[in-house]
Amino acid sequence: MTKRKRVILSGMRPTGKLHLGHLVGALENWVALQHEFQNYHLIADYHALTTNPDTTHIPEHSREMLIDWLSAGIDPSLSPVFRQSRIKQHTELHLLFSMLISSSRLERNPTLKEQVRDLEMESVTYGHLGYPVLQAADILLYKGEVVPVGEDQLPHIEITREIARRFNQQYRRVFPEPEARLTKFARLPGLDGRRMSKSVGNTILLSDSPKLIQEKMKKAVTDPKKVRRGDPGRPDICLVFAYHNKFNQPEVPAIRQGCESGALGCVDCKMNCAQHVVEALAPIREKRAYYESHPDEVAAILNEGERKAGEVAKATMAEVHEAMGMG
Repeated sequence: MTKRKRVILSGMRPTGKLHLGHLVGALENWVALQHEFQNYHLIADYHALTTNPDTTHIPEHSREMLIDWLSAGIDPSLSPVFRQSRIKQHTELHLLFSMLISSSRLERNPTLKEQVRDLEMESVTYGHLGYPVLQAADILLYKGEVVPVGEDQLPHIEITREIARRFNQQYRRVFPEPEARLTKFARLPGLDGRRMSKSVGNTILLSDSPKLIQEKMKKAVTDPKKVRRGDPGRPDICLVFAYHNKFNQPEVPAIRQGCESGALGCVDCKMNCAQHVVEALAPIREKRAYYESHPDEVAAILNEGERKAGEVAKATMAEVHEAMGMG
């Protein structure tokens, strides 16, 4: 008898082409988990509106992001991929869940407070305040049991658990109380040492050509005290060394020794690192070229994912309606 896989829902806001930070911080984990769990992958286009109501680029950004997902190894036969906005049950369940939680509880959400501070927001929209409620609907619509998150997302998972508990107590048990799977997401710094972000322009995209990767790596900041070959360096504060740790593990001891002794120059170190990044991304670039030249196949994958997700969503909402006596 085949053992039932536990359910995971993961997603991203559609931001277009993805970068190395997305690969090591999320995609590699998704690809590994899809064989152990029943994964659903959400293009969170409604969530994108919580901080920016402009929808101009959402279709294009969704398509580019989906291609990167597929190119990185997401198998749509194992892990359905779909747009949040195309599964209308997300919004219905969000509305019902919003009746089960107070605004004061949402205002105490520390993740929201951090976003308001970091984005220097003067006010918070109703939709942004209710972001965790929509996220709860996303997870529970597919009866998600495990949620891979970093520590910063734990408050949102707790809200999801509270909402599931309240619904089950108020009506009858329909939803699991999902558990957080605390994942230590790897973080690569951007090429300027700051957090990797396309808006800052400090990224290497999964779709970048080998030549462009080399050009970008040349501009990467290094230890400011290592000005020329012969100067001893401090690899632990050098972002290029962090990239070696991810993409060039076998050579890390020798690179550390060469850097600290001054024998290894930064230019040579950067070009060596760039070559290993190029090699690591080669399979992704090859798959990306295929999907870019087969747009109908990408559309078919998305349509099939939305069909599968829609079936699950309809079944869950039928249970919800019955439990509430609104069937």
